[in-house]
Amino acid sequence: MTPAPSPRLIPEEQAKEIRRLAHDLSNALEIVLQTSFLLGTVPLDEDAQKWRSMLDNGVQQAAEINKRLREYIRANSQA
Repeated sequence: MTPAPSPRLIPEEQAKEIRRLAHDLSNALEIVLQTSFLLGTVPLDEDAQKWRSMLDNGVQQAAEINKRLREYIRANSQA
């Protein structure tokens, strides 16, 4: 039985660029998340509340994907 091939690491230059992009995405998502939070502090009609909820759910999903991406990069690169 042959051992499973070891996974190839992401080249360092590419890993650095992906980390930078993930960081920038985190910053942009934080702005959207904070804006959604602030919208939750003011009276909104029923439709606007639904849209705010959709916005908040979408940004939470995007933040989770970004977190998983960063974890993947960390696990599959040298640094």
